[in-house]
Amino acid sequence: MPALLEDDLHLFVDAVKHYLTTTTRQSPDVTSAFLGDPTLQGYEYNGLISFSGGFTGHLMVSMPQAMLRELLVLQHEHNVSDPHLLDAVGEVANTLAGNARKVFGAELDISVPVKLKGAQGMVARIRARPFIITFRWNHHPALVCVDLERRA
Repeated sequence: MPALLEDDLHLFVDAVKHYLTTTTRQSPDVTSAFLGDPTLQGYEYNGLISFSGGFTGHLMVSMPQAMLRELLVLQHEHNVSDPHLLDAVGEVANTLAGNARKVFGAELDISVPVKLKGAQGMVARIRARPFIITFRWNHHPALVCVDLERRA
């Protein structure tokens, strides 16, 4: 299957920056972008979107609890229970996937977000060499895993 181009991957970097800057008025720092492997460890809360149609793969957002709590409070949500934290990470993943669909077009079918708690959830969902974007927002590390290929 044809891999995404570097410009395609910048879409996800820009989407992370735009989402956090718009939502919190504080831009994240992208700390690295690299090809990951199956030993990749995520954070406690994960939002997963599956792709189909003209593409195949997943997008996963992985964030620590403290970061999601701060995001919710900045959005004037004071219920920071596990279900709300899971909804928040799922919404971030859904927003990033929606941005990708605007660029890649209607042939990119996206699923509803699957929300997972626990760092092991990430390892079980990715293939051998996903593209990883790590970033830091308000002193909290997080990552986005882009495991997406065009169908031949």
